[in-house]
Amino acid sequence: MSADGAAPVPAPAGPSGGGHQAPEDVDAVVVGGGIAGLTAARTLARRGLRTVVLEADTAPGGPVRGGSFASLPSVPMDLGVESYAARGEAVTALARALGLTVVSPAAAQAWGYAAGRTFPLPRAGILGIPSIPWAPDVRRAIGWPGVLRATLDRRLPVRFADTSSLGALVRSRLGNRVADRLVTLVAAGVHSATLDKLDVDAVAPGLVEAFRREGSLTRAVASQRRSAPAGSAVRGIDGGIHALVEAIVGELNAEAEAWADSPADDADGSDLVHAGVRTGQPVVAVERDAEGRWRVTTAAGTVVRAPRLVAATPALGPLLSPWAGGVAAPEPEAGAPIALVTLLLDAPELDAAPRGTGMLIAPDAPGSDGTGPGRGVRAKAFTHATAKWPWLADRVRAAAGPGVHVVRLSYGRLGDGSADPDVDQAAHDASVLLGVDLAGRVRDHLLQRWDGSLPPPTPAYRARLATFTDAIGSTPGLTVVGGWVAGTGLASIVGHAQTAVADL
Repeated sequence: MSADGAAPVPAPAGPSGGGHQAPEDVDAVVVGGGIAGLTAARTLARRGLRTVVLEADTAPGGPVRGGSFASLPSVPMDLGVESYAARGEAVTALARALGLTVVSPAAAQAWGYAAGRTFPLPRAGILGIPSIPWAPDVRRAIGWPGVLRATLDRRLPVRFADTSSLGALVRSRLGNRVADRLVTLVAAGVHSATLDKLDVDAVAPGLVEAFRREGSLTRAVASQRRSAPAGSAVRGIDGGIHALVEAIVGELNAEAEAWADSPADDADGSDLVHAGVRTGQPVVAVERDAEGRWRVTTAAGTVVRAPRLVAATPALGPLLSPWAGGVAAPEPEAGAPIALVTLLLDAPELDAAPRGTGMLIAPDAPGSDGTGPGRGVRAKAFTHATAKWPWLADRVRAAAGPGVHVVRLSYGRLGDGSADPDVDQAAHDASVLLGVDLAGRVRDHLLQRWDGSLPPPTPAYRARLATFTDAIGSTPGLTVVGGWVAGTGLASIVGHAQTAVADL
């Protein structure tokens, strides 16, 4: 993944050159330098293990990537992930252990955009599913016809429910308006997939069980919300989420230098080397020797040997099949291509945050000029970053003066083809969503693309994945981590990575 204006994280270069080279002996090798691989590597390094991370890209982090505007280099920007779910403490504990400051977003409400209208998103819901279908904020979003249909959920017997997908469940209990104008905005926006592709247990754990217990989907949502911890649903980091990547890479590379400076006693005569994060190192082969050590070979011909192997990228899946009893890694349906456009705007009108902290957008929303989908809003989500994160607003104001704002627009839905927005499209979409003409008021921009998001968590994919991970789990010294096995979101990915390597 590459980004205009991205700030690369310094990392020691791996050995180069082809041909046969003596193996480099370490205690653990992690293939994949995204947040899961880095978290796993740090967990192993904290236990005193020499750990090397091999990342195919030119910079670590994956979608947790940072950069800055060319015209505002002193202000760090998240070019991908910019928040994490507050559930659990894994990410918060990791950030604090790295010396980073965890922050909450501003209290302003998030909005939605559907059927050409903007409206505040109902607060009392899960994935857009309301807990009180007749609440005023729900009625504003779905209208009285939608409210009357959704209210039937409280009277329909439990047997009138289709749990084959999130879309099927919501439509069978609450009707099309709730599905199209609320749940699609939230759930499909988060997972970059249609509701009918989303497995309920994967995206909303415990919801089906609560529905059967409560006898109503809206009551189930209310029950789950009552048991949720108080406070903001998401959190961020002062300086951006990408500070996690920079801090972990800095730690691992500092420890690598410390190892390099210490005397190494290698009894078998092989090359014992320091570890660290190495970029531009795609892995082309994985073998296991008679002593049970993994031999990982890169495209440059480097061989790293270790008793522990962590696969932190689905690209390694096909190479692991021989050690998973012949079980092949699942070939998931391709995720949606993603593009993120970040705009630096001269717009004092946005000081009042007219649409709160941001907006989720239903597909095929017509433009305010009435010219139809061809000139409609193509973005799937919009974030008013300087309204959402006070730390960012303070730094932008200090560096650029008053009335300057940062907004982010995300593009790419499953089935829409390539996500290829430009600055004009992003400025148009932001104008429609905010109700403010932003033509000619873009100071600077950043464009971030990556080939695909995580695979939709369909029931079939999850079943194949469970078979594969069970087989991997029976192989000593081997584990898999990352969003492809843990699911969407830093809270899931970080916690899973720490747990998965605990027994290595």
